[in-house]
Amino acid sequence: MPGMGELLIIVMILIMLPLTGLWVWTLVDCAMKEPSEGNDKIVWILIIVFAGVIGAAIYFFARRPQRMAKFGR
Repeated sequence: MPGMGELLIIVMILIMLPLTGLWVWTLVDCAMKEPSEGNDKIVWILIIVFAGVIGAAIYFFARRPQRMAKFGR
């Protein structure tokens, strides 16, 4: 039977894998589909890279719906 340490590691892995997937997905989505209007694409990529999961969440909830409505992709 696993101890508390092993359970903590398993829980952390189960939390971190989806968050890392979200981070990678938003980074790729931004790099491939964000229109290049001025420096918007570069700024969003830098926000996602340096702010990590929080930057990915900001992009996903703030910018992506605007882009989808405006450009339809």
